[in-house]
Amino acid sequence: MTDVNPSALGRFFAQFAVLKDAIPELSIVFAIKIISIAAYQATNITIVLWLHSDLGYRDDQALAMVAAWSILMSVVTLLVGSLTDSLGMRRTLFLGTMVCVFARLVMVLTPNKSIAIGLGLMPLAVGEALGGPVLVAATRCYSNTKQRSISFSLIYVMMNIGFTIGAWIFDRLRKGMGEYGHFEFMGAHFSTYRIIFLASLILEVMMLPLIYWLRAGAEMTDEGLKVTPLKQKDPNQNFLRSIFLTMRDAARDTGRLVVTLFRQVGFYRLLAFLVLIAFVKLIYKQMDYVYPIFGVRELGPGAPIGILWGMNSFLIIILVPIIGALTQKYSAYSMVILGAIITSASIFIMAMPPAWFEPMANGAFGNLVGHLYLGLKGAVHPYYVMITLFVIMLSIGEAFYSPRVYEYAAAIAPKGQEASYSALSYVPLLLAKIMIGIFSGKSLMKYCPETGPRHSETLWLIVAVSSVVAPIGLITLRRFIQVAEEGRDSKAGV
Repeated sequence: MTDVNPSALGRFFAQFAVLKDAIPELSIVFAIKIISIAAYQATNITIVLWLHSDLGYRDDQALAMVAAWSILMSVVTLLVGSLTDSLGMRRTLFLGTMVCVFARLVMVLTPNKSIAIGLGLMPLAVGEALGGPVLVAATRCYSNTKQRSISFSLIYVMMNIGFTIGAWIFDRLRKGMGEYGHFEFMGAHFSTYRIIFLASLILEVMMLPLIYWLRAGAEMTDEGLKVTPLKQKDPNQNFLRSIFLTMRDAARDTGRLVVTLFRQVGFYRLLAFLVLIAFVKLIYKQMDYVYPIFGVRELGPGAPIGILWGMNSFLIIILVPIIGALTQKYSAYSMVILGAIITSASIFIMAMPPAWFEPMANGAFGNLVGHLYLGLKGAVHPYYVMITLFVIMLSIGEAFYSPRVYEYAAAIAPKGQEASYSALSYVPLLLAKIMIGIFSGKSLMKYCPETGPRHSETLWLIVAVSSVVAPIGLITLRRFIQVAEEGRDSKAGV
């Protein structure tokens, strides 16, 4: 018996040992992921509150604006993969980051509705779409076959560290300034929500030196590091001419790649897979755009709703590497099914009557969550207990399926089209945003209004029932949409 445990423990840690030979670019990508997601999350969970409070939109108008923002991001995301395959990851990251810097600066500086939306929020969608898929493709590019599963698990950990930081910024600034506070500087008034945007702007700027340190043309293969020299520029060309030719060639190559994608059977299978995943991702968009308003109305201004939802990221940081190491032998598709079942079941907790959880809220668990973790005073509202239980169960399901969605998209990609396929892995989140924007605004006004009686459990029930489409569809349509994964026996795993 004494030999079994060390051997089992050794095998577990051996799963991570494959990264000892990783190239520096992989670590840089991990760092960029943390910072970019922290900036994104701080902005993302603030947008609807900012649209409602600072710009004066109604609930349905604010969520419709989010839908428009998401549609734009969807279109750019679908195209950016092919653009990245043409321009290169480093250049695309620089471009996306600079667009985000400009857009966030506009959102910080102006209270004007037209300028804030036209030159701030909408360009931000373009910048975020340019950056996100590139990091997924970079993880594939900077890791070999043995490193791939652990690298995708760790990139998901880095993402959740970023989410934790973003949630902390959101709660810390709201607590320090007040939910509807203001900061005056040189005669200008900056709301709490615009100061949160300022914090995300600072994070965005921090990414620039990291992107600079990425070596152009670097790639990790099973044989080792490979650096492909960039095409030499003609010294007789002026700067503007060079930019024009680069854009022309990129547009031409992008068009060719897009046409190639639509001719591949695997593309349509992946697209069907991702559309189903969108129904479970609907839960996360509910948490991003509906949950902040729900939390402020049900639990009061300044309620620590950011850190409560941030518990999801903390749990993911712990669970994903462990589950990723223990489930490497199983196909990504199988793990996605298991995780989707658990995740869909979790949201039904929020659809239950809060009165059912009052005994728990008044007991030891309520004391642990409300008083020790959140630092609340007085009685603990049942929703704090419900949200905690929901987040714990959600996190377990997410740890199984979500990293494997990105891995699946990258693993089935044809050589040279990794970014194109990785870009598609963002489709579920973007479709979920669109669905939330279409129907959640009216639901929020009806079941969780700013004033009057509320029936918030119905608000969550709608999402819970919708999310069940994902696991049912993945199981029933498996033989039609599953694609063999590179480096894995198609018959291995279930």
